[in-house]
Amino acid sequence: MTRIFIDGSSGTTGLRIHERLAARPELSLISLPESQRKDPQAKRDAMARSDVTFLCLPDAAAVEAAQLAEGTGTALIDTSTAHRIADDWIYGFAELPGTRDAIRNSKRIANPGCHASGFIALVAPLVASGLLSPAEKLSCTSLTGYSGGGKKMIAQYEDPARDALLEGPRQYGLTQNHKHLPEMQKICGLESAPIFCPIVAPFYAGMEVTVPLFREQLRGSLSELRQVYQDAYPGPVVRFEPQADEAGFLSASAFSGRDDMQITVCGNDERILLVARFDNLGKGASGAAIQSMNLLLGLDETAGLVIP
Repeated sequence: MTRIFIDGSSGTTGLRIHERLAARPELSLISLPESQRKDPQAKRDAMARSDVTFLCLPDAAAVEAAQLAEGTGTALIDTSTAHRIADDWIYGFAELPGTRDAIRNSKRIANPGCHASGFIALVAPLVASGLLSPAEKLSCTSLTGYSGGGKKMIAQYEDPARDALLEGPRQYGLTQNHKHLPEMQKICGLESAPIFCPIVAPFYAGMEVTVPLFREQLRGSLSELRQVYQDAYPGPVVRFEPQADEAGFLSASAFSGRDDMQITVCGNDERILLVARFDNLGKGASGAAIQSMNLLLGLDETAGLVIP
C-alpha cells in the first residue's frame, strides 16, 4: 500500500488533500500526534516511512522540511511558494508540454500558485506557439474566493460581526509585488512580469483569471489562438470550451468544489478576453497536488479528483 504523509494538514490546502486521499483505499495516510507536529525527528521519521510527502507549510517551514527530507527517499510535493522557480524542482502544472513525464520521473515537485495557474494556462501556450511575443507587456485580473487567504481570512469573512468593507470585492497586491509574479513570468517565458490585479470577494471558493489582449498583440488569427487552446487542453482536467458563459455572465464561483479548469475566449475581433475558471482550492491548490501525486505513482491522473 502506498504511504502518504501530509506535513501541515491543518491548513486549507492540507485539509482538502487529506479529505480527498482519506477516501482512497489504496492509500495509507501517516499522521503525527499534535505534540509531534513540529518535532523535526518525528517529521523526518514520517517522511522516511512515506512514499510521497505533501508540504502544506509556510515558505520558510517548507524549505526546512525539504532539507529535512534529504536522504529519506520520499517524493516531495510542495504547495508553498518556496520552490516554484527553483531549477531543481519540477513545476507541477501537468498540462504544460513534457511536464507529465517530468512529474512521473521527479521526486521534487513544486505545486503552482492559484492565480498563477490560471495565468500560465492562458499565456504559456500562446508564447510557446509564437502567437504571443515573450516581450509583450500583459495585464491580468484575478477574482478569488476568500478561502485562498487561509484560516485567518476565512475566520474574518465568516465572522457574523465582520467589517462592512468585507461585504464587497477587495483588490490587493497593490504594490505589484505579489508572490505569484515570479512563477507567472518564468514559466510563461516572458521578459516582463504582468501588471497583476488580484481581487478577493465574499464567496468561499472559486477563481476567474482574465488576461485581456488587443488584436494587434497576436501574431496570428483568432482561429489559430483557439486551435492552440484546443490542442493544449483536450481535458479531462483542463479543457478548452469555445462558448462558456451564463447568459452573458461568467461566475467566478462556477467551479467551486471541483478540481478541473475551463479555458475560454471572449471579446470580439478587436479586444480579446482570455479566461480561466477553476477552484482556488482545487486545480489552484490541492487538486493539482493530487494530480501530480497520481502521475508520480503511475495512476490515472484524475483518481480521487472531483471532475463532473
